Amino acid sequence: MAKTKTNSPVVEKIVDVAKETYDKIRKITAPEIAMPIRALSNVEYNEKEGYFKLLDKSKSRTLTASTIKTFAQTLRMMGLSKQLVETNDIATKREAYYVSKNWGEARFREQPESDTVMDDIEAMLAVNREQIGFIPEEKGGDVAGALVVIDKDQETGAEIKIDCTKFGSGAYSVPSSVEELKFETKAKFILAIETAGMFQRLVKHNYWKKANCILVSMGGVPTRACRRFIRKLADEKKLPVYVFTDGDPYGYFNIYRTLKVGSGNAAHINEYFCVPQAKFLGVTPQDIEDYKLPTHPLKEVDYKKIKDVIKNDPFCKHYREWQRALEKMAKMKVRVEQQAFSAHSLNYVIEKYLPEKLKDSKTWLP
Repeated sequence: MAKTKTNSPVVEKIVDVAKETYDKIRKITAPEIAMPIRALSNVEYNEKEGYFKLLDKSKSRTLTASTIKTFAQTLRMMGLSKQLVETNDIATKREAYYVSKNWGEARFREQPESDTVMDDIEAMLAVNREQIGFIPEEKGGDVAGALVVIDKDQETGAEIKIDCTKFGSGAYSVPSSVEELKFETKAKFILAIETAGMFQRLVKHNYWKKANCILVSMGGVPTRACRRFIRKLADEKKLPVYVFTDGDPYGYFNIYRTLKVGSGNAAHINEYFCVPQAKFLGVTPQDIEDYKLPTHPLKEVDYKKIKDVIKNDPFCKHYREWQRALEKMAKMKVRVEQQAFSAHSLNYVIEKYLPEKLKDSKTWLP
């Protein structure tokens, strides 16, 4: 594969780290690599900025007898990244793990080890994973509705227009990298949906046409590509974003919170990979009562999650509305699924719930 120019900012940063390490070893000084701590304890939330921002706590990886393997793995992973960027190639996280099998004693035993090192390098270089040549295994989410995505032919560079209304019973899949995409739409809003089942129901009955909207299936916790796609589309077309998840702590503070303000683990890139303008439609604890929905008992892990979020999550601590919602859920001792509306009728969510929620912003959560 033909090489591209090698003076990219990423390559320059990697070379600088390598040179500094080499120089210290020549001077018989223990080399050290510093990187930010990726955790909720090292982020702050400011409503004006709209995302989890990294603070200044850091950790150091110093070359010692006990850390020599991890240090070597970090350097080898950076070397792989340099190779990928220089040759305009990519590797999935799984492929990167298998490449390490050729690194002798520096090879990774399990993929979580290589994922952690990759994330540390990403944070250290203050770039996103795709910029250092690594892409996720999972797809970026599904899209249906009043949207034309403008992509490029990989070989010719010619524009390709993809009409998201023309997929029949299927949907457009968000690619792993969305920076080159452009959009055409007259939709009024974006509706981001947790479950594939609910997304399919809305697509089946052309809800996007009735509501003049764009439907996005997050498929659980949204991937970076999905979050970036929604953010880019919302920013460029000035569209509001509404989120519809199950009514449980996971849906609220793993799925919605990650979409809106990002995560502690990826705080160095949250500015670009979150959707601060997102609003939570439901399913809220109040909806359980208002719509008389069938529920499931909260599990021990749910109670633990509620307690931890109220105490430690900067986003929850900022919004009393979310604290009250979680406290209400804990008091009710139940959680609810998106599909619970089917107890009234299969299309109750289309005919009654969503129209009513969209009209009444007082029922939303921040």
